[in-house]
Amino acid sequence: MATAERESVRFWQAPPLDGVELLAARYIDQRFVPHMHEGYVIGMIIGGAQRYRYRGADHLAPTGTLVLINPEEVHTGHKGHEAGWLYRAFYPENWRINSLLEELELPTHERPAFGATLYRDPDLVNGFYQLHRLLESPATALEQQTQWREMMLALLHRHAKVSAPSEPGREPQAVARAKELMQAQLAEPPSLEQLASAVNLSPFHFARVFRRATGMPPHGWLMQQRIAHARGLLGQGCLPLEVATRLGFADQSHLNRQFKKVYGVSPGVYREANVQPRPSP
Repeated sequence: MATAERESVRFWQAPPLDGVELLAARYIDQRFVPHMHEGYVIGMIIGGAQRYRYRGADHLAPTGTLVLINPEEVHTGHKGHEAGWLYRAFYPENWRINSLLEELELPTHERPAFGATLYRDPDLVNGFYQLHRLLESPATALEQQTQWREMMLALLHRHAKVSAPSEPGREPQAVARAKELMQAQLAEPPSLEQLASAVNLSPFHFARVFRRATGMPPHGWLMQQRIAHARGLLGQGCLPLEVATRLGFADQSHLNRQFKKVYGVSPGVYREANVQPRPSP
């Protein structure tokens, strides 16, 4: 098979994150001419290595590094390893970054800029990789939108000198109302943005308020409620597949994984142990 045929490129946009394009690619012989993007580039080298020229210098990005490019800055790209490079990237539009800063009540008059281009930051590389995978999965919009905000805040604070937001206050009524909404829609929960709008808070502020009040993000709390309801349904004799469908799990294996994390046994085993056989007539 020819080398070029082993290359693959997937480019898409996850509906819950309007204004953020996503790329997953394996490049081998691809050579990018000098070019620029209107928005930011947040890339991860998952395998191999990439060479590129940026700000008048040549850079080698090996496996496990974070590659950051500011808007409208010229750069190139080609392989830095015989096998090429395995790459995942986010391309957020500038308005998306501004909206995050507005949600945090941080200044927006000056565009944040990354001080360097190449970072060995295992926590961020792993976090953004998991987020990228999350955005190609059937995860809820609630989880996707929350994780995006948390990762971007960490990135901008750590590498673009964006100030940390002040500690969130206490909003007991907003938290209680959000819980009611999620309980009422376990199978098809509202997105983070919809929940925040319903309780009259910005999405980022709501997520941080909710975590402070409950000890977990909204999607984590939602999952706990789903698992608790699953336990009740299994105890009544419902089959795991029916439970997964009724409660909005991606599939039965998704229910199995989440249930076992909490109860230490599979839903099927739990059901068998709790459903009492009916006495013979």
